[in-house]
Amino acid sequence: MDTERNPIGHRTQTDQTADANGDRNNNMEANKRTYKPRKRRSTTKQKRCSSLSALLSRHPRAVWWTSSAVMICVYVWAFYTYFVSPTGFRWRALFGDTNYPAGYEIHGIDISHYQGKIDWDKLRDSNIEGYPLRFVMIKSTEGSSRTDNRFKENFRQAREHGLIRGAYHFWSNKSSARDQAYFFLKQVRLEDGDLPPVLDVEHKPQDRNVEDFQRDILTWLHIVEDKYHVKPIIYTYYKFKESYLNAPVFDDYPYWIAHYYVDKVEYKGTWHFWQHTDVGQLPGIKGYVDFNIFNGSFYALKKLTIGNQD
Repeated sequence: MDTERNPIGHRTQTDQTADANGDRNNNMEANKRTYKPRKRRSTTKQKRCSSLSALLSRHPRAVWWTSSAVMICVYVWAFYTYFVSPTGFRWRALFGDTNYPAGYEIHGIDISHYQGKIDWDKLRDSNIEGYPLRFVMIKSTEGSSRTDNRFKENFRQAREHGLIRGAYHFWSNKSSARDQAYFFLKQVRLEDGDLPPVLDVEHKPQDRNVEDFQRDILTWLHIVEDKYHVKPIIYTYYKFKESYLNAPVFDDYPYWIAHYYVDKVEYKGTWHFWQHTDVGQLPGIKGYVDFNIFNGSFYALKKLTIGNQD
């Protein structure tokens, strides 16, 4: 029987399949020989966590004491900043120290509707550090439309009880300087013997630069000065004055400085009045009231009043 032969140079399908399988096997063997597993690298965060864990395991007591000390320091700082410092004078009084700045004889207060109804007979007969009450600053207006609801009563009673009185306007950034000045003049009638009008300014609008803000303040001052022919008093915190009212023109106006919980004024310029605490207490007034001192004699205080200036 004859068998079928492949011509020379020709390969059957069976031969080709066998060769292909052999090639795949060879490639797999080569891959096995060349493949090396990659080492996993630790991230920085993992290394830190690992170091912290090692530290905790090796020195647990040291870590505990250190963290406790840090927390105690934070609590002490917060307690001093937010409790001891704001009430410093009250704490010092418990140990026999003077409750208010020493060396000043002319004392006064400033009031508003927050003090409620005042017993003026008791207030007149009261004293501060052994000195009689000499003057009282009274809130009159705020912005261009608000009048303190106890102003008229307080203003009248102060004069009837022999106290030198003054009226202050609380500045608002929501109204124009002109509107506020004319509103103050409409509501307040100062007389001879009264202190010059007062502008209480404590906030600068964020949408105005310092130069524009200063022009606004000067507008109010000039309008009121033209009416009474005396320079109004400027009330503000000393840091606020140094930051926003530091132009030389403002030094021409009497300065009423608000500076709490210190033994002496840190402001280097000239000042006339010093509001040194907001936790004063006097007979005739329920609750706290602001205490002030005048930087001068009683004669100098009277010379500052309307109708008595040279």
